[in-house]
Formats: sequence, structure tokens, C-alpha cells
Amino acid sequence: MVLLFKPNVSKLIKIIGKKTILVIDEAQRIMDIGLVIKMIVDQIHTVQVIATGSSAFELANKTNEPLTGRKYEVYLYPFSFQEMANHYGHLEEKRNLEQRLIYGSYPEIVTNAHDAEEHIKLIANSYLYKDLFILDKVSKPALLEKIVKALALQIGSEVNYNELSQLVKADNKTIEKYVDLLEKTFVIFKLEAYSGNIRNEIKKKKKIYFYDNGILNAVTGNFMPLHQRTDKGALWENFVISERMRLLNINRSESKSYFWRSAQQQEIDYIEIDRKKSIACEIKWSPKAKAKIPLTYLNAYHPTQTLLVSTENYDDFMGDE
Repeated sequence: MVLLFKPNVSKLIKIIGKKTILVIDEAQRIMDIGLVIKMIVDQIHTVQVIATGSSAFELANKTNEPLTGRKYEVYLYPFSFQEMANHYGHLEEKRNLEQRLIYGSYPEIVTNAHDAEEHIKLIANSYLYKDLFILDKVSKPALLEKIVKALALQIGSEVNYNELSQLVKADNKTIEKYVDLLEKTFVIFKLEAYSGNIRNEIKKKKKIYFYDNGILNAVTGNFMPLHQRTDKGALWENFVISERMRLLNINRSESKSYFWRSAQQQEIDYIEIDRKKSIACEIKWSPKAKAKIPLTYLNAYHPTQTLLVSTENYDDFMGDE
């Protein structure tokens, strides 16, 4: 890090030598790293720079302006189902379903399954709290913890900021700011309500999911096995949708994801739309569950595909986009 402090082109050439690839780990910790990388990219054309950071928010803040149009961003999510199926084998990974639903799929969890609870707690404490609390925008750590837990307990339900405000005793703007920060640091993501041309559609609601089930359970402190869980349906929905989001990201898909609900309480768990196709999905734990796409939606939007995603066929949904 000291070597890259206030460098000039000559100094950088001496540091890099004849190497053609420069890897800078935890780049967000280096002062003016965006300007340093810009200098290398602009002046030393034979060198490719790979800058990594455990805090995507900080790294983006320090590189966005200097490197506009000069960078290619890659986000490393927890392992996807497809990645682990390719490595361990399809059937073996399906056998690990309960492990993934409870402890998630961060690398430390996948490679240390016997100590999964201890490791996911450590990851949650450092990832959720330590990294977020060092940011100036987090002025009330205790409030952030309350908001994260409240969101974790509402998986699969529409999130209402007014209700959250009353629950955690904070104003709507503060909650919106913290939710936005959690999204930017890849703890959570939103699904907006889809609305086209039906008068009674819900338009402004949203659902919030966690990128990793292990983090979700660590936040609530619930690591009980599935047969003892009352929130199995919510865990399953979070798992399926977060896996699908990873797949879309890996494939750099242009598809947009939504949920849908009408004022008459007709609902679709997950909708995916791009220029060529549209998918309407119900997500149920049991393959025997009764799940029908509402006729109101079918008649209005004519989706290309409708399906029930259950424990019987989820691997197809997570491995083919």
C-alpha cells in the first residue's frame, strides 16, 4: 500500500516491472486508488489492473469518477447452485439443500460445513456490521441492526416503510437511507411490484430478500433444522429468488425481476421479463402444492412460460436462464 502512495508514472513502471497483470487486493484501503489505477491504465498500456475489495461500496466510491468508461465490474456473490453442482456433482448438491437453506453458500461455509454456524455468525458480524459501521452514513448502529432483523422477519411479504418506522421507532427517511445502504453493500436486494395496464394492480410496493440464506438466519439467530421451522416457506422463497438473481448476474442477463399482486390479493411470487420472453412463477416448498397463476394476469400479459418452482424442479430454474 505504501508503494502506491502518491506515485508517478516512473515509480509505477519500476514497481510493476515487466509484469502485464497487477492485482491490488483490498484496493479501497489505498488513498486515491482510483487516480492510481487511472494513471496505470492511461500511461502504461501493457498492464491490466485487477482491483478487488471486500467492501464493494467503498471500492465503487473510490473508483467511479476517476475510472468512468475505463473499468469492467465483476461482483462475487456467494457460490451459486450451478457452480457447486458443477464442482460437487448435481445429485450431491441437491442432497445439501437443507444445509444451503440454513447456512447459505459463502465459501467458508461450503468448505467448513461442520462449523457452519460459527463461521456464518462471524461473517455476519464482520460483513453486516463492521464493514457497514465504518461508513459515515451509518450514524446509528443499533437502529441498523433493528432494521436488518425486521427485514429478515418479513421475507416474502411486502415491505411497508411506515410499518417499519413504527416498529423500529425511526422516521421513514432514515429507514430508506439504511435500506438503500444495505442494498448497495449487497446484503439485500429489492423486487418491485410489476405494473402494466391493469387498473387494480399494486404499483408502489416492494419485497426485500437477502442475497444469502445464511446471513438471513444469522440476523434472526435461528439455525433450527427445517422440520422445526415455521418459516420454511419464506426460507425457500428467499433461496430460490436469490439463486435466480445470481444466475442472471453471472449470465449478465438484461432480464428484469418483479413480483405481482392485485388489489384483490391475487399474487405471483416471481416474474421475469426481457425482450424475448416473460416468466411467471409460483414458489412452493412442496411439489404437491396447489399453485395457479391468476387469470387476471394471464389474460392481461400472456406470459411465455408459467411454472411452479418446488423442491422437485428447482435445479432446472437455477441452472438455465
